[in-house]
Amino acid sequence: MNAPRVGLIGAGGISGVHAAGWRALGADVVVHSEHGAQALADRFGFRTADTLADLWPQVDLVDIVTPTATHAELALAAIGAGRHVVCEKPLARTSAEATTVVEAAEAAGVRLFPAHVVRYFPEYAAARAAIRAGRIGTVAVARFRRMSAAPKADWFFDEARSGGIVLDQMIHDLDQAEWLAGPVARVFARSTARAGDGGRVASAAVTLTHVSGAISHVYGVWGHPGLPFTSSFEIAGDGGLLRYDMARADSARVHLGGPANAGGYLPATDASESPYTAELADFWAAISTGAVASVSGVDGVRAVAIAEAVLASAASGEVVELPTEMTVPSTEGSLR
Repeated sequence: MNAPRVGLIGAGGISGVHAAGWRALGADVVVHSEHGAQALADRFGFRTADTLADLWPQVDLVDIVTPTATHAELALAAIGAGRHVVCEKPLARTSAEATTVVEAAEAAGVRLFPAHVVRYFPEYAAARAAIRAGRIGTVAVARFRRMSAAPKADWFFDEARSGGIVLDQMIHDLDQAEWLAGPVARVFARSTARAGDGGRVASAAVTLTHVSGAISHVYGVWGHPGLPFTSSFEIAGDGGLLRYDMARADSARVHLGGPANAGGYLPATDASESPYTAELADFWAAISTGAVASVSGVDGVRAVAIAEAVLASAASGEVVELPTEMTVPSTEGSLR
């Protein structure tokens, strides 16, 4: 494959890991951002473009790493210029906007990839492989937890712009719940947000009922400034249990029914490559060869739709049903 020519749009916090990933892949990268473009370019040895009009002729694809509310507009501009699109999660602030982006990409014949990077973390990928191989039987109950210090930028706490903790942080595990346990039919949620402890904190607890009858519990926290990042999952089937907790030394285990020696560790995974690099390599391979990637535009719409249902349930205190037509899996990289 030829080296990718990439337009990196945005130079905020998440841009660094994307920039490192593209550099590891030998990409020719041009940075465009309202703020910080030159500093990011200098750090990684990239070039800059002052305007989007200057950017388009220099690149084959764009990687959008700007605040959530700008994703749809920038993605549509890139699609209109005939460029492939990688977009940090969420794909858009609303599922309607995300759907518009997916439809525009399909009409233009360009590829679109929401950056749901947790699909590329070795432990989560190993769990999916184990489930698909039938190692724990039929999934019945899953639990996901994700905790970190609260973000510092004000826009994260403006729910109209960001979707708050649900759309920015928990969307990772909402996507994982559907990826590992199948399409979600209904949600029930509670959330809190307040000022204090030297900053703002937020939390949400969500129960997802899947079409299969499986239940997923998803818990997210934006906490005090010293709270370290942790994530975990526990997935129980009728034939065994998968557990992962990054805070434990024995972080990944699979417990199976049957003979005493049937259990053991999940297959060893290579953690030497950044999941962000693995994600970008998968997207570039899909663009270059026409292959199917591990995440598609429709997956991005699904994740936003579930997050919207969570927000609606938390606001109303009621169970929210997902539309029947939205429970159909995507044809690329999803629940096949």
